[in-house]
Amino acid sequence: MLIGELARRTEVSKRSLRYYEAQGLLSAARGVNGYREYDEESQATVRRVRTLLDAGLSTEVIRALLPCARGEGAGFAFELCGEVREVLGRELASADARIDGLRRSREALAGYLSPV
Repeated sequence: MLIGELARRTEVSKRSLRYYEAQGLLSAARGVNGYREYDEESQATVRRVRTLLDAGLSTEVIRALLPCARGEGAGFAFELCGEVREVLGRELASADARIDGLRRSREALAGYLSPV
């Protein structure tokens, strides 16, 4: 399928699809006319990328995780291949640290609004 069809099926812009390809998250063959041609599996790949981006992961981390992703939709899973557990553990710890920092910031701001 051409890029426009993949964009329509996944509800992701053509620009984003080109970006995913540039980041090594998505691959396309080139037709004799030079147009990108995607296979059916590309739809699942794009959906996984979107889900992982929504989870706050960087494209670098996603590139490392994608080869281990299996299944479709929000319920897809990872085989514990390579360093998946370690990578996801680091990302979770980083998210927890950001949450703690935001909680402290919130408490400080709320304190400024409290009557003296």
